[in-house]
Amino acid sequence: MQQEAFILELDGIKKTFNVGEPNEAEVLHGIHMTLKRGEFCAIVGPSGSGKSTLLNIVGLLDRPTQGSLRIVGQETVQLEDAALTRLRGHTIGFVFQYHHLINAFTALENVMMPMLADRGFPSEDIQQQAQYLLDSVGLTPWLNSPAARLSGGQQQRVAIARALAMKPALILADEPTGNLDTQSARIVFDLLRNISAKQGMSVLFVTHNELLAKKCDRTLEVIDGMIR
Repeated sequence: MQQEAFILELDGIKKTFNVGEPNEAEVLHGIHMTLKRGEFCAIVGPSGSGKSTLLNIVGLLDRPTQGSLRIVGQETVQLEDAALTRLRGHTIGFVFQYHHLINAFTALENVMMPMLADRGFPSEDIQQQAQYLLDSVGLTPWLNSPAARLSGGQQQRVAIARALAMKPALILADEPTGNLDTQSARIVFDLLRNISAKQGMSVLFVTHNELLAKKCDRTLEVIDGMIR
């Protein structure tokens, strides 16, 4: 089967909150964008510009008010919630500014979580896959360390490994280096960049760091709910 050239296609995406109410507000005003397979794209823009709303819609965490959103060729706007959940779980990996690890769980257990949620039971191959992913982000010595005992940079690397657990076509990274020191931020960025290149994984990288944005394949600037 021929792979889709575009992982992501947005056509005329609008988002309005509080529809029909006195405080109705349109936040996104007709977004058009595409993301190619394996492309590493930065999204920049000031706070309140609509970046988070856009990322929530792309991540199938929220629905647009109007427009078309296709992920790996699948139109999503008319899908029911259960179908959206399945598509999100198998197609999209998330890395947030706050890693959202379970502190009492080990690094290994945290990475296993998406696979356990999908399959419903533990297995040796799930553990082996989690070990492989942690090795790929340089954390083999810390497999059995509780997340709470890891440094900020190590925790974010665990979050990246977890995001890769379901072998997604698209990674959404929302300010993943925002809480890290300069060296840790560079390590996390380079790690995502290398994984994208090796595995042909597309990445949307939201950042306020201009130096990191310049290292991406392309930069999209979101201003007042529109891409400039």
